[in-house]
Parts: sequence; C-alpha cells; structure tokens
Amino acid sequence: MSSQPVTHADAVPPPAIQEVSRGIHAYIQLDGSWFLNNAGCITGDRDAKLIDTTGTEARAHAWQAAVRSITDLPVTALINTHHHADHTNGNFAWAPNTPIIAHEKCREEVRASRPSRRSPVFPNTDFGNCPATPATITFEDRMAVYVDDLRIELIFMGPAHTTNDIVAWIPERKLLFSGDLVFNGGTPFALFGSIAGWFDALDRLGALGAETIVPGHGAVCGPEVFDTIRGYLGFVRDHARRGFEAGTPPLELAQSLDLGPYAGLCDTERIVGNLHRAYSELRGEPRGAALSLNTIFPEMVAYNGGQPLRCLA
Repeated sequence: MSSQPVTHADAVPPPAIQEVSRGIHAYIQLDGSWFLNNAGCITGDRDAKLIDTTGTEARAHAWQAAVRSITDLPVTALINTHHHADHTNGNFAWAPNTPIIAHEKCREEVRASRPSRRSPVFPNTDFGNCPATPATITFEDRMAVYVDDLRIELIFMGPAHTTNDIVAWIPERKLLFSGDLVFNGGTPFALFGSIAGWFDALDRLGALGAETIVPGHGAVCGPEVFDTIRGYLGFVRDHARRGFEAGTPPLELAQSLDLGPYAGLCDTERIVGNLHRAYSELRGEPRGAALSLNTIFPEMVAYNGGQPLRCLA
C-alpha cells in the first residue's frame, strides 16, 4: 500500500509500505536515488522496532505516520544501519523516548554532524529542521535484539559503504535489512568506506543465506543483487589501478570511462568518489581513511556537467 505522500520536485512514486514477512514491513522510497532511502518496521505482540529513518524533516514525519498506520504498539528501539543523513536525520522524530541502537562509530559521526536546511551539493532540496540525534546504545561487533521471540542479529560489516555499516539479519525468516551495503538500481558509493572492505562484506553477506533483502535504496530484492554490486566495484578497482599507475586524476579518469552495463544505475557521478576511494587504498591508506569531501563533491558536480546532483527528497 502507499503511505503518506511527500511533495517533491519531480515525479517519483509516493513512499510505499511492503510486508516482506509476517509482521515485518519495509518502507520503500523509490526511485532510490540521493536521499530516497528505505526503512523497516518489525512488529510483535508487545512492541515494535524500527530500522533507519529518513533524510528530511517532512519525510521523517511521513515515516512516523507510516509506522503508526502499521501498528499502535510502543516503538522500543530504533536501529541505525550507518551514519549517513538519509538514514539518521529522522532520528529526532523518535527521540528522546526511543532508544537508538547503532555502531559506536555511527554515534560518533552523528554527534559530529551539523545538519542544515540547505546543502550546497543539493541546493534544490529543503531538508528542514533535523537536529543531530545520535545513538544512545552502541556496540562494536555484534548485538542481538528481539521482538517477542524473533531474533534480530545486528552485525558490523564495515568499513565498506562507510566505516560503521551494520546489517539487521533475521535468520528465522532468511530476511536481511542491508543498509547501504546494497543499492538495488543505484550506483554503490564507497567514498566514506572502502572498496576492498565492501568485497569482504559481500562475501560475508552471501554466507548468511538471505532469500529476501531490503536494500538501503531501491526495490526489495534477492541475493542476485550481490553480483551487480561486486561487478561494479570490480570495474572501479580495475580502472582505478590503471589510472593510478598512469598518474591520471580521478575526475579525469571518470570522465574518460564508458560505464557500460553500469550506465543505467542512478547517480552515476558517484564514480568520481569511488575512484578517489580506490586511489586512497592504492596509496596504502587505511580502509575508511578520511578524504577531502570539499574537493570530491565539487568534482562529482563537474562530472555531472556542472549541474547540481539530482535529489528528489
């Protein structure tokens, strides 16, 4: 069913609520491009737990209304899969009465963030008032939470998309909430994490045996999506190695590349950030080492023909 619509600048479907297993719903925001992420609600007989929020004030309230259309049970925890604003800006809507669970590094990143109503990268998007609201419960490697007797395993998988990626794995249902370790139909983005680490994460994700995946962005899918992500990251790694050895700057290399089978993924400008991350690793820098966002995002805009990055949030 469709949820409360959100006004935006272009024609995209309204957020949709999809029951992916008994008592478990995914909140899907297509087309899954910048800041159109997914979230989840897991309900039992006594309470509900949420996975991620959304990226703008308006969408945070729409997600909250969607939860209340699913259940009137108390929400006893909110889980953040990583620190990025599209997954955490809406935390404020559940604070201060709902515990927020995340990796320790996710808490650190959210605490250090300064959300603002406007962004120079996405100047046409009004993010509203989303005060930084970090996790109140953190862990380092693994943690289990329960809805009634249903076990939800929170597993640290980073650095990959970011330094603090976790997934929510529900083995009894063979159901995975992957966060942004899975983009379905969108370009994977490793600028804040690690190309090499993402390959490792894909191996671990494949070993779980998930049959249904709620990705961080895009439609609900199955494990076949791992092949596309692995193929894209291999494309980045291989071209980066040749460009690095030739001394070609990442933006120049990106502009010369034919993306081939990956040209149809949304947000293709992420190739620039991904090449910067690959170059960092080729220089021997640690996985997830901080890179100059003030340089790289303008280069992504340049790759986009000097136009603002498309954001319909």
